[in-house]
Amino acid sequence: MDELSRGVVDKLDPPTAAFINASGLAKASPIGMGLYRIEPVGKVGAVRTSTVQLEVRPKDRLGLSRLLFLLSYAGDQGFRDHSVEAVEHPDLWSALAESLAQLADRALSRGVLQGYLTIHESLRTVKGRIRISDQISRRPGMMVPLEVSYDEFTEDIAENRILRAALERMGKVPGVRADVLSRLRQLKGKLDAVTRLQSGAPLPPWRANRMNLRYHAVLRLSEVILRNASAEAGEGKQQTASFVVDMAQVFEEFVGTALRHAMSVYPGEMRLQYGALLNEAVRDADRLTVRPDAVHFLGGRPVVVYDSKYTAAGDAGASLNADHYQLLAYCTALRVPTAWLVYAGPGEMKLRRILNTDIDIVEYPLDLSLPPSEILAAVADLAEQSWGEVVRQAVAGRTASD
Repeated sequence: MDELSRGVVDKLDPPTAAFINASGLAKASPIGMGLYRIEPVGKVGAVRTSTVQLEVRPKDRLGLSRLLFLLSYAGDQGFRDHSVEAVEHPDLWSALAESLAQLADRALSRGVLQGYLTIHESLRTVKGRIRISDQISRRPGMMVPLEVSYDEFTEDIAENRILRAALERMGKVPGVRADVLSRLRQLKGKLDAVTRLQSGAPLPPWRANRMNLRYHAVLRLSEVILRNASAEAGEGKQQTASFVVDMAQVFEEFVGTALRHAMSVYPGEMRLQYGALLNEAVRDADRLTVRPDAVHFLGGRPVVVYDSKYTAAGDAGASLNADHYQLLAYCTALRVPTAWLVYAGPGEMKLRRILNTDIDIVEYPLDLSLPPSEILAAVADLAEQSWGEVVRQAVAGRTASD
């Protein structure tokens, strides 16, 4: 179902209903006779058991490639100017599994990547360098064993650990086609000498460079899978899988990351999730605060504020008045004359001048159905127009003072 739909009525058993509710993707409410009303709760993705699959798709029918692009760009692994590659398929799990298999096969076609790994060990002979401080603290007065560190050229590096973990996770998803599952297992077999990541452990850091270029695409998809998907044996050893994404958070993080990059060509500094005081208060308990998604500073002073809303004005449940009240509060607290309200969806830019104030609020639509390059071009246009307004306000202020 669509994330903005009112849901569906279907027959479920209580364990499946409990699994759906626990997934965070939807709410399953009993209505009698074994029937449940299944409603989206603001997340997108898919959950699956051996007997049922529920999929909540993003509004505007965004495909998997676009969703992965937003997730990857919004992540904290550095700036990326292109999309994560993905196979489009009506079934999200099939698309993820097939995409991972294709990209992993391409990455491993020339063999398993090797690199240098720093190893810390206790040895009876010198290898690499002796860690003097560890030797003194751990073995005072003892000559052996020695605390040493050395670099080893090996397959057991972060890139391979991430890829192995993603292949293992997708291989546990129930209902994956037998041929794709076989490919995932064969590819994972090439990485059996690589250390297995512990469940729940943070992903090891890696840095994109020329040496691991052939791994870039599959690592980006692997990170998205590992951060957003789970596959495990549930009650009674029943295999379950879930891939759940909060699109409002993803959109907010994407706009902030892309806008900060676009504004970097102009003077000043952009701060994300900037907290500001809204009222005068003596006691901390009486303070009211606001936290815009992004504020651009020039000379230490805020000059323009931005806020992103995944739910556009025309979407079900959207509140145009509430959004503008919020932006008005931001402008008032920060003494900023213009705020930009970035909506997810098609449309035209619209200026709203607030009565009895000098504040303008500009609605700026960002159409996520466009190709990634055009989405980023639209963000660059937003940056250019908002900076132009800052310059215009500065010129107008100097003219008025003269």
